[in-house]
Amino acid sequence: SATTTMSKENKITEESQENGRLVAEKSQKVNPGTGQVSNGYPSTSPQSPREGTGAVGDRPGGPGGFRTLVVQQTSLDPPRETWSKKMDFLLSVIGYAVDLGNVWRFPYICYQNGGGAFLLPYLLMAVFGGVPLFYMELALGQFHRSGCISIWKHICPIFKGIGFAICIIALYIAFYYNTIMAWALYYLLSSFRSTLPWTTCTNAWNTANCTHYLSTDLNVSWTNTSISPAEEFYTRQVLQVHLSPGLHQLGAVSWQLALCLLFIFTVVYFSIWKGVKTSGKVVWVTATFPYLVLLILLVRGATLPGAWRGVVFYLQPDWEKLLSTTVWIDAAAQIFFSLGPGFGVLLAFASYNPFHNNCYKDALVTSSVNCLTSFVSGFVIFTVLGYMAEMRQQGVETVAKDAGPSLLFIIYAEAIANMPAATFFAIIFFLMIIMLGLDSTFAGLEGVITAMLDEFPHLLARRREWFVLGLVCVCYLGALSTLTYGGAFVVKLFEEYATGPAVITVVFLEVIAVSWFYGTKRFCNDVQLMLGFSPGLFWRVCWVAICPCFLLFIIGSFLAFPPEVRLFDYVYPFWTTVLGYCIGVSSFICVPSYMVYHLLTTKGTFKQVSQSQSWRQQRVIPSVTVHKPRM
Repeated sequence: SATTTMSKENKITEESQENGRLVAEKSQKVNPGTGQVSNGYPSTSPQSPREGTGAVGDRPGGPGGFRTLVVQQTSLDPPRETWSKKMDFLLSVIGYAVDLGNVWRFPYICYQNGGGAFLLPYLLMAVFGGVPLFYMELALGQFHRSGCISIWKHICPIFKGIGFAICIIALYIAFYYNTIMAWALYYLLSSFRSTLPWTTCTNAWNTANCTHYLSTDLNVSWTNTSISPAEEFYTRQVLQVHLSPGLHQLGAVSWQLALCLLFIFTVVYFSIWKGVKTSGKVVWVTATFPYLVLLILLVRGATLPGAWRGVVFYLQPDWEKLLSTTVWIDAAAQIFFSLGPGFGVLLAFASYNPFHNNCYKDALVTSSVNCLTSFVSGFVIFTVLGYMAEMRQQGVETVAKDAGPSLLFIIYAEAIANMPAATFFAIIFFLMIIMLGLDSTFAGLEGVITAMLDEFPHLLARRREWFVLGLVCVCYLGALSTLTYGGAFVVKLFEEYATGPAVITVVFLEVIAVSWFYGTKRFCNDVQLMLGFSPGLFWRVCWVAICPCFLLFIIGSFLAFPPEVRLFDYVYPFWTTVLGYCIGVSSFICVPSYMVYHLLTTKGTFKQVSQSQSWRQQRVIPSVTVHKPRM
């Protein structure tokens, strides 16, 4: 009857005013014939179902059947910012995933663990661990349209501490990661001269052991005490690490590096202060320029004498090494930190996508580009190392003994200095290093900014520029310890202990919360609502079982085989290991702390307080379908 229908509509209106949005039945099946989901929402619309249009309509049924009244309510929240173009998003994700680690860490890990044989465990870990995690985070961010903190009220509120932990980890990364770009900027500014300063032994910072040795220098011999001019420039002029005995006495702040870092953070601020509308434009330069430079360096490296020696050393397979667990541990850790799930960045970037964007395709494309870039970077590095080995008449393994930043700032810098047109190649190489780092910094800070603005919208939404300024200032002040004479020791400590183990543990809990608490079935239904198809069995098995085992494998290996940390001639004492673990735990402690807080402040049973609000109130979608008999 009309009275019954009016009472239902009034009840719906009251519930919508109380909860801020309307509630519908759990069923969200896609109607393939009409291209609409079961609530009448068109599957091709770019809007999120959290942002209804306020339309009301009738859909006639068959004779004697039902008419459908579709009621929609406009959200009171302001419309969410979106990417200007799809390519802005793709380049931002690629720029985030492709960072300095692709250039220096993958080639080193590859040749150290069996060369071409290492590609097998690397690809297996990518297919069964890295890519499923990458896909899951993009889908979560796009569906719930929230940052890494507020998203948990839709998934499992008791795990909200994960979001706070991610933000703290991102701050720790910002404290040391940008310092590496400051080193690269110092090199870049030093490159604008006809003779590069790391090619001679006649500078004020050089010692008696400085030896410029190439095969053409017939009167020069290389001894065990010899040091290349590139190494002395890096350690004694840029880092000035010889003025610090260790972490117990870091020394003064280097004013040159402090100014370089100030410039880096200034660029970062004006790139992200307005949101993805501005950062999405900047990445058109910072994400594409490194590929142009890699192509130039690859062509140049391939034409150098001895390049083939480096390529053979890079790819020659040693199948026996696959029997070592270390190889599989390194493969798992490399693909995890290369793709970068768990840092809140993928959630943030995907939250600015249109609701029906094909994030499945995006995940496959961007992760493939990332892995391919790592592989190609190996050729860029090892063709030059082969050239250095040829010039020094040494083995490639002797030349390539340095890992991490030293591989770029000592070995590669020295190789560039001995090429024709050295100044040109030095300038574009260090520009590439800076831009690779800038992309990742944009992304890491955007993850924190999105999380905080979504969690405290009334306080921060209209003050984004000031909040970003405060965040950048905090990051700069936190990085001052890495700008001291012993700052390189601090960078290494943060890199080994403060971020790695903590973020892996956080992602492990994230997968458990989504797959086991929120439920793989519900998550797949969410994906089906967005994309029109549900993830297949492979993805479900990966999320439920393989990914947790993949992450547990990395965590267990780190606990069973803690790394022996050393830098140059400094071996980190035991107390620094304890300090490193304390820094790591300081972020992870947010997870159990918030669990206790949530249990103490929320009424109900454990099952009730751990379930998301959307589960208790059913799924949040923009329209409600009310059936009434035709009169």
